Amino acid sequence: METATSHNPSRIFLIRHARPLVKRKGFFDVKAARQYISDYDAAQVEKFVLRHEAIPYQQIRKVYCSTLIRSQLTARAIFGEQVSLQIDRVFREFERRIFTLPFIRLPISLWLIAARVLWFFGLNSSGIETFKQARARARQAARILAQDAMANQTTVLVAHGLLNSFIRRELKRLGWQQRIKGGNSFLSVHMFEEV
Repeated sequence: METATSHNPSRIFLIRHARPLVKRKGFFDVKAARQYISDYDAAQVEKFVLRHEAIPYQQIRKVYCSTLIRSQLTARAIFGEQVSLQIDRVFREFERRIFTLPFIRLPISLWLIAARVLWFFGLNSSGIETFKQARARARQAARILAQDAMANQTTVLVAHGLLNSFIRRELKRLGWQQRIKGGNSFLSVHMFEEV
């Protein structure tokens, strides 16, 4: 006789954290831009309600999340106090480093885009992990999630935009099929199933 679980494929849900409560308006010099990153990583998140029809809320007993507070706060707000948070550095967002550019004031979005582009090309990774190291970490994260989903049928990660994007690529490479594409905004939900 077949079990009930044999009819349901293993699934992985990737959820991006909620919007952090941090000021983005105005122009930032290099010192203020660096402070913005620190503030962003320590920020609380805005209040929200996420009820996605595909997520089996009642079945979720644990949620993977990063060591960054926005990930943990979002996981708690979605799944409640009863779930166990599996906090791991492997699920942290790719690091950012604001490069030195004195006497210039720019919108924070330009600082962040420039910092990320330079980092992708290996020109802005002094003191932080390189892009190559970050991709390897995303591959490790995808393997952890895939193994957990195969063992427990449903696995959830509440993490970060860029990391989740690279985990999605790796899950596809591992043969998982993306069934839900949620975009890249805050609280976006992506879902993969085993093939």
